[in-house]
Amino acid sequence: MSIEAKLKAMGHDLPPAPNPAANYVPFVREGNLLFIAGQIPWGADGKLHHVGKVGREIDEASAYQAARMCGLNALAQAKQALGSLDLIRRVVRVGGFVNAAEDFTGHPKVINGVSDLLGELFGEQGRHARASVGCSSLPLGAAVEVDMILAVKSD
Repeated sequence: MSIEAKLKAMGHDLPPAPNPAANYVPFVREGNLLFIAGQIPWGADGKLHHVGKVGREIDEASAYQAARMCGLNALAQAKQALGSLDLIRRVVRVGGFVNAAEDFTGHPKVINGVSDLLGELFGEQGRHARASVGCSSLPLGAAVEVDMILAVKSD
């Protein structure tokens, strides 16, 4: 089963790849590595979802879903870069950023939203190194931002 078919079977549609919000490119391929720029929880409806501080306006469960949305957007960028998600050999690293209230400490549980998605989708090849960091703000007030490094199959 293709990765995209598996994603659909998991109940997810790949959203359109979001356009960059500033002066950067959404991905860069260097050799067999694909670097995906930070993705925030844009929905397929073109609207930003999950806006606010985690631990204040956004609860941990909603932030987990935001991280999942960020992961889907990162995969949409990967598809745009590669043409097919089947060219992903493994997920190397995920960087997760949480727009957190000062007393919030559940950053790893929030970023599990994207890690769980990648594990379900890619199996062992979805297991990755990771950082989960709290910050005082994120672009457009998003609750979560995720970037990714993927190893891709040779041309």
